Amino acid sequence: MTTTSEPYGERLIREGELLTFPNPRPGRHYWIRITLPEFTCKCPFSGYPDFATIYLDYIPDQRVVELKSIKLYINSYRDKRIAHEAAANQILDDFVAVAAPLAVRLKADFNPRGNVHTVIEVVYPDSPTGGLAE
Repeated sequence: MTTTSEPYGERLIREGELLTFPNPRPGRHYWIRITLPEFTCKCPFSGYPDFATIYLDYIPDQRVVELKSIKLYINSYRDKRIAHEAAANQILDDFVAVAAPLAVRLKADFNPRGNVHTVIEVVYPDSPTGGLAE
């Protein structure tokens, strides 16, 4: 039996990369909605933990993102010192780079801290209004 100093779960999170598989219905426009209620990262200024729910809605083109891989990818943020805005935009950028979807809406709803509640919404493709409801 081999022992390592790093538990397998931590290794999987550290190596977390988004994986895809072929869309079973290319050409049909349908939404896939994913909710990730346990997102964590660290404030780049204080080092305090930030908690959020990530809502990811997308219309796949040729590829669909595998759910376990997105869980591990999202968990890889837990020790990163990153601002809310940077985290939401990086997740969107990485998702688009791997999945090449027709459209994506990502909402990062951060828990209030210090009496401040922050929600970041980003979309792809870009539009002058961000494609968001006013």
